[in-house]
Amino acid sequence: MPRFRDQSLIPTEAVRLTALGELARGEKSLGALSAAVRGFVSRLMGPSLDVLGLSIEQLRYEGMIEPRGRRAGPGQSLTADTELALTAKGRETLVDLLRSPVRAPMTDLSKMVVALKLRFLDLLDAQDRAAQLEQLVEMSEAELARLADLAARGTEGMLGDWLAQDIAEAERWRDWYRAKLESL
Repeated sequence: MPRFRDQSLIPTEAVRLTALGELARGEKSLGALSAAVRGFVSRLMGPSLDVLGLSIEQLRYEGMIEPRGRRAGPGQSLTADTELALTAKGRETLVDLLRSPVRAPMTDLSKMVVALKLRFLDLLDAQDRAAQLEQLVEMSEAELARLADLAARGTEGMLGDWLAQDIAEAERWRDWYRAKLESL
């Protein structure tokens, strides 16, 4: 799978994570899965062909999902009512995607990846959940360092107030991730 040099997720992998995570919770029809993926991703990042361009049919060809029941034969096109299930390869890919790092700084894509990790964190074992929360603490600390460096370069006009709000938010997230990690 293509990844950024630091092994963090690219936009199409975030969509892949959404689809595989949804199917890990149980079989869904193609129509329901498409609506769930589109609805979640669009609400976090807005509609984007870069992000939503992944075909769920592609996951089938890659052996990560399989149709069940009616119209489930090889070579048959999927329809909106075709039931889909996660395969063993799909589950392995899901775990790999959930373990991937989150890129700093916090962009819309980074926020979507964090939201997806938190949404599907319970699909990982306890050790992997702890590792992901540790990674989110580290990411928050890196974000705080970036913002502090920016603030040290000057806070003319209303920039200082704006940065103070971003710093406070990053501190809240760091503290929340730490609390979740301690509660495991």
